[in-house]
Amino acid sequence: MLREEKLERIAVVLVRARNPNNIGAVARAMQDFGFRDLRIVNEFVMPLEGARSAVDASAVIARAVTHASVAEAVADCTLVVGTTAVGERDLSHPLYALSNAAPLMRAALDEQAGRAALLFGSEKTGLSNEELSHCNWLLTIPMTEQPDGRHLSMNLGQAVAVCLYELVRERDISRAARAETSATAGEMERLTVLLSELLEASEYRRHHPANSDLDDVRRLVLRMGVSRTDAPVWMGILRQILWKLRC
Repeated sequence: MLREEKLERIAVVLVRARNPNNIGAVARAMQDFGFRDLRIVNEFVMPLEGARSAVDASAVIARAVTHASVAEAVADCTLVVGTTAVGERDLSHPLYALSNAAPLMRAALDEQAGRAALLFGSEKTGLSNEELSHCNWLLTIPMTEQPDGRHLSMNLGQAVAVCLYELVRERDISRAARAETSATAGEMERLTVLLSELLEASEYRRHHPANSDLDDVRRLVLRMGVSRTDAPVWMGILRQILWKLRC
């Protein structure tokens, strides 16, 4: 089971959530399972005073922070996990059922001192491809497919509650080999931007446009698994190459 200090290192990030009552339901689930860090990604500040479903979760609502972008919301995290109902979407990330994903998240928190973010998309459309590109990997809650082939998705509050329960319930898991602390999402984003600038300056993007847009580069960088020690070294190398190309 996750201890209290590890619960403090998991952020629940709601991306484009529109209904204050759904946000209230999320806050209540977080309060019930011991989570405190609620982050909301929206172009405007949500009227959280309308979150009537946040019974006894006023402390979570009071601490909630609104961010303008996913990149900003997860900048201090070393692990970013997205949620998806899958459906017809062509995924470019490793995908795990929740029962397998929860032990992976717990192991990551055991082995590293960094923060983790669990992303949930809007009630209607889920996470966009651009938003998914910020994730290290994805999880899904397996659900029964309907006779007409339609793939159902859960209510936002229910989905968050199920995921958080799975994270805190006791489970025997083997400890992974101790690894060096991963770079934060903010460091990975700076590395992504530098590499993207290098592709433009070297004209790689002009010759290979199909695999060099910003989302592709971001996914490539995340798959590299760069450590906090190596991230500044890679950024220094890329800046030197860029400087040389522009001379």
